[in-house]
Amino acid sequence: MTAQRETVQVDHDLFRAVYDSPASLPGRHRWTTPESDVRRLEKLLGMPARSIGAPLWVSGDEPDCPKCRRRVTWYDIVSSALSGLHDKAMIATVILGERKYVNTEIPDAIAGVRCSDCHTAIDGLRSFKCHNWAYAFEALEAVRERMAGGPAPT
Repeated sequence: MTAQRETVQVDHDLFRAVYDSPASLPGRHRWTTPESDVRRLEKLLGMPARSIGAPLWVSGDEPDCPKCRRRVTWYDIVSSALSGLHDKAMIATVILGERKYVNTEIPDAIAGVRCSDCHTAIDGLRSFKCHNWAYAFEALEAVRERMAGGPAPT
């Protein structure tokens, strides 16, 4: 265990062996981000529709917002992270890119996540991941260009 959360790049084989299974996610519950929130996430990031095709997993002690009872998803995590922590291009690269990343975690929950609907602080989220190795890497540059306001693919 490390003293703080850190994101490190790992090779493909290690990622698949250790981190591929949703059972490897910490917390009492594991769930995927529903299709509607994946589409909202694409809009939030300025990505072309249907850019994200991989399951977006979340795990934690409670899957729902304690106030509005909405299921907490990658949309909440990303919208919270865009408030000064990460930029859109970096998040798109993590979701769509060929490199594999894991978070080294301390026992504490992921800090700073808020429900995107009611803005309640979300405690107890433990991890999130994306099964992204099936994505066509060549298409990542086109997605990033479109996010930056470039031309649509022909």
